[in-house]
Amino acid sequence: MAAERHIAAMLQQIARQQDIVEIAPQGTPLKAAALAHVAEHHGYMYGVAYRTGYKNSLVQVRMYRDPRPEARVREAATITAHPQAGNGGTVPGLKQGSLKPLPEAVAAVAVLKDLISFDVMAMYVASRTQKVMCYLACAVLSGLMLIDKSPVEAVASGATVALLCTVAFQVGAIRRGKITQRLTAAGFHVVRDEQGAQRFLRAGQQFPGGRTTPFAP
Repeated sequence: MAAERHIAAMLQQIARQQDIVEIAPQGTPLKAAALAHVAEHHGYMYGVAYRTGYKNSLVQVRMYRDPRPEARVREAATITAHPQAGNGGTVPGLKQGSLKPLPEAVAAVAVLKDLISFDVMAMYVASRTQKVMCYLACAVLSGLMLIDKSPVEAVASGATVALLCTVAFQVGAIRRGKITQRLTAAGFHVVRDEQGAQRFLRAGQQFPGGRTTPFAP
């Protein structure tokens, strides 16, 4: 089954004690979140997610090895409880042979899904410069259409495209705003990474790679 192949491939990376594990299941952010949940139980922490592949059809999630002692304890307990994980056996929080979360893991997987969705949507959130360029393109479109169309038709066409751009910008901002509310309610803090991008960390947590957070444990 595809689910078992994805689990086995991820656990092979984990078994090599890699500092970074890449997860790229074919499907929705929910499937990626399910695998990320398993990786967390094996001592890893969520890093970042983005779209890749043909027409950005794949959700790629990067998990980092958690350096904290409690992560090693969690990893050891998981290995003991699920000795056949990756070989058709059970894995923590998921129904056997699938990427569907068990009832006790639904909330944790939902949080990971929000983290993944927020990062993935970042590529569709336009900056101020991109918005200006979009509206300038609409104005240029109107100007070009004046060659063959009436002024009313040209302006209407440019305005329609500009309206569609505005709606797309607003929908993305609203969706990310709702995700932000859910994550902060779940105990996450909004921070900025080295590139200035908005990220989420729990209190006391560090950025992957050892960068410190602005709040203490």
